[in-house]
Amino acid sequence: MRVFVVGGTGFVGRALVPLLLERGHTPLVLSRKPMDLPRGAVWLQGDITREVPDLRGAEAAIYLAGIIREGPQTFRAVHVEGVRNLVEGMRRAGVGRLLHMSALGARRGTGSRYYETKAEGEEVVRQSGLSWTIFRPSLIFGPGDEFFGRVLKNLVCGPLPFVPLIGDGRFPFRPVYVGDVALAFVEALERGVLGTYDLVGPREYTFRELLERVMETVGRKKPFLPISLGLMDLLVPLMSLLPFAPLTKDQYVMLKGGNTAPLSPEVLALVPRPTPLEEVLPGYLRC
Repeated sequence: MRVFVVGGTGFVGRALVPLLLERGHTPLVLSRKPMDLPRGAVWLQGDITREVPDLRGAEAAIYLAGIIREGPQTFRAVHVEGVRNLVEGMRRAGVGRLLHMSALGARRGTGSRYYETKAEGEEVVRQSGLSWTIFRPSLIFGPGDEFFGRVLKNLVCGPLPFVPLIGDGRFPFRPVYVGDVALAFVEALERGVLGTYDLVGPREYTFRELLERVMETVGRKKPFLPISLGLMDLLVPLMSLLPFAPLTKDQYVMLKGGNTAPLSPEVLALVPRPTPLEEVLPGYLRC
């Protein structure tokens, strides 16, 4: 198939585009600037947040675009307006198949603009009249990830003689490997699987356990220093004012809520052997 991909140069896109090519598909990758793409992928210039794209010649579309921190781009522009523009472009071109990446925990009323705009994006997809699949991944790990490669790594590898532990550290997570996320998309595309699915890994961890795994991986051993949620509630808004805040307000809200779900038979049918965290972290995580 000729597959129109939004977000094909991002974290998940860098795993998805080569897999599409391996399966014999042609990815049509939309981005604002020219990017190095694998041979066989086609670059299309455009800004999904500002314009309706031309999908003539495409047979399906995949929307991966997402941000975890606002800057020049906003959550609303990327998670909502971009989805609207893609849906309109698909209608104009007569493309009826859409696969969309949301986020586990996306819903209204969370206090997280990330989650709430992701939920709005889901609503746009469900009301589109297209044949759609929505995947809602938990924390995604792999080379270049934000949570393990930046947030947790900074806590463990920073200059402090201790590792700050938010609250009691019992918030649950079920991280999923980026390669498994890409596989789920491609399998669903090829099999015509429709519906909404939570993408999670094979094991659940507490936040404290994740920090322990990172310490083991990078060879650091530091004591934990628990910081009460009351104090964190005061500190995080102040830290968020920094240009390179170690933890944003949205990340803090999501962290306190945890991020886990059961591993369903439907997802196991797409990804029969979910990749354990311990198999991947040593390959890219270093202080």
